[in-house]
Amino acid sequence: MLTQKLLAVTTNGGADWILYFLIFLSICSIAIIIERFFSLRATLGLSRKICERAKEGIKANDLKVLEDISKNHEALEGRLLSYALRYSGQRGGKNLNEIMNSYVLMERPALEKNLGFLATLGSNAAFIGLLGTVLGIVRAFADLAGSQSNPGAVMAGISEALVATAVGIFVAIPAVAAYNYFQRQVKLILSNAESIKQLCLAYASEKDAR
Repeated sequence: MLTQKLLAVTTNGGADWILYFLIFLSICSIAIIIERFFSLRATLGLSRKICERAKEGIKANDLKVLEDISKNHEALEGRLLSYALRYSGQRGGKNLNEIMNSYVLMERPALEKNLGFLATLGSNAAFIGLLGTVLGIVRAFADLAGSQSNPGAVMAGISEALVATAVGIFVAIPAVAAYNYFQRQVKLILSNAESIKQLCLAYASEKDAR
């Protein structure tokens, strides 16, 4: 009885809803890709500028450049330094490394915002499309059983059903590519923050030694 009900849903256009769902997921994916592209691009640009300033400070043997960097609250490194220098000024360098690591961990979810959706979509869109293909094939065979005289109808139905798998793969590929690209950008930003963190620890050690 349940099988007959499911068959009725399938033959009444159940596979078509899979295609509409994939199109909806594709639109969401494109929106996230555009938002993350501009957001991470701006963040990485600021990060690179700050690292260049820090590099100049190292060449000049002047770690006080970190105090200037800490005034730039738009950048992750600036916020990190502002928090760390304020902490070290109040309590010294004790536990500063752990405090800075914790702050970076708190900032990380903002950098990876919605990337989990892209990863999930990239992993499962093809399977959603395959589900649509299976439902389409079931409908094609049901139509053949009803006509009992037109094998061409089932072949046409199967060819239409395969479109769902193709659409699923088409949705998955950009999501996977974008996820990998954005993860590399996040790693670069966090790597730059790690470099600034090490400079801050050196600066705090120098202050404690005085």
